[in-house]
Amino acid sequence: MTNPNPAHALAGRREWTALGVLMLPLLLVSMDVSVLYFAIPAISADLKPSGTQQLWIFDIYAFVLAGLLMTMGSLGDRIGRRKLLLIGAVAFSAASLAAAYANSAEMLIAARAVLGIGGATLMPSTMALVRTMFTDSGQRAKAIGIWSGVMTAGIALGSVMSGVLVEYFWWGSVFLVNLPAMVLLLVLGPILLPESRASAPGRFDRLSVPLSMAAVLPVVYGLKEIPSDGWNVRYVVSITVGLLFAALFVHRQRTTANPMISPALFRGRGFGPSVALNLISSFAMMGSAYFTTQYLQSVLGKSALEAALWALLPSVPIGAAAPFATSLVQKGVDRAHVITAGFAIGAVGYTLLAFSGTDSMWLVLTACGILAVGIVTVISQITDLAMGSAPVERAGSASSLMETGAEFGGALGMAVLGSIGTAVYRHEMPGSAPDVARETLGGALAVADRFPGLATTAREAFTSGMQGAAIAGAVLLAGAAVLAAVTLRGVDVRKETPEPESEQSLA
Repeated sequence: MTNPNPAHALAGRREWTALGVLMLPLLLVSMDVSVLYFAIPAISADLKPSGTQQLWIFDIYAFVLAGLLMTMGSLGDRIGRRKLLLIGAVAFSAASLAAAYANSAEMLIAARAVLGIGGATLMPSTMALVRTMFTDSGQRAKAIGIWSGVMTAGIALGSVMSGVLVEYFWWGSVFLVNLPAMVLLLVLGPILLPESRASAPGRFDRLSVPLSMAAVLPVVYGLKEIPSDGWNVRYVVSITVGLLFAALFVHRQRTTANPMISPALFRGRGFGPSVALNLISSFAMMGSAYFTTQYLQSVLGKSALEAALWALLPSVPIGAAAPFATSLVQKGVDRAHVITAGFAIGAVGYTLLAFSGTDSMWLVLTACGILAVGIVTVISQITDLAMGSAPVERAGSASSLMETGAEFGGALGMAVLGSIGTAVYRHEMPGSAPDVARETLGGALAVADRFPGLATTAREAFTSGMQGAAIAGAVLLAGAAVLAAVTLRGVDVRKETPEPESEQSLA
């Protein structure tokens, strides 16, 4: 079939309006990662979940989301990205309604799992539709810059929104807020969003679905648990099992006639490095968040809502970072140089964090702001590079790979930097301190009233741990800057990615 939006045609008012519609599900899916931060005490009082159930209420959304991203990205390339997006919106709406009125912990866990399924359909679909609607490289870069900023802002806004809603309404309101936006998407999506899919995608490889989930879920689970419990044998085994299944998944993709993730994606010079650099970016962002949220609450003594509001401050410059980076590239600055500079800026942010003390709120917020600007600069450019390097008929698969890498990177960042910080904390705590105080700062503060001076010592030890993790983060980002400069040198997505003829696009 003919493509009404031919290669490199300029997008018009309809496409930019459609982009605004696409930002609705993206914002909500990213907000749902952090929306329970302030709602969980009210949920605990109402539903009385066990400790294990409370953990699953928190984690099941992210686990299901991460495990199904590759499956849903590939499915969207086959059945149509708009169709999958609208199906996901229905599932997300129904699950939000069920979660809001859940009358048991089991029902809430099940609803959160369905929210994860819906989120896994929405995220790769939004990026794939951006790729198909904006075929001009300059316009696509601007659109992806907006996409990156909205996704980052959603994670920051989720916790604040939940705090405000729980303050004035009941805990179910944090889920009901999803409904108006999803209804708007379901009404406007069929009107504004074009349908697109690969015309000859081949059979859907069902065996790759369990293989992909078996590869992703054990690794993400192990990495998420390590910061709180340490390198427990159970988590190491979980990660190892996941990596073994990952090897099987890769072998399957290389040998089957109709792979879920085609090896052809990696033929573009920019795609493979972009996936790796995206993982590092998420590592750095989530690794710092692990410490700064605790620092604001447990070291500086801010309430949960105060801490969330202060944590919004570093997000202010993010809105300008991606558009500015995009304008530099469009003015002729080598993209590799912009990405390298982004990593270098992030390294500066981590370096500043390494000089923080127990009363350094403004230094910590400034460091976080600089780090966020650097990372968003990187993410906007490598996302554009990856999506531009990938054939448009595989836009869903390409987007899902980038987002799965981001999930891995975030979990890995919290695990590695969290472990460094914990090791320094325990080394700095005196041997005479009670065992619970030597484990975590929260444990120390819980018993501090019985041990004079313990709170001050624990706060200093935690800050030392944050400094150690910040040094490691700065070294990592400095290395990433070098890696970007080497691997992306001379890569020009405009010259190496033709629009394939097999893509179907239906207005």
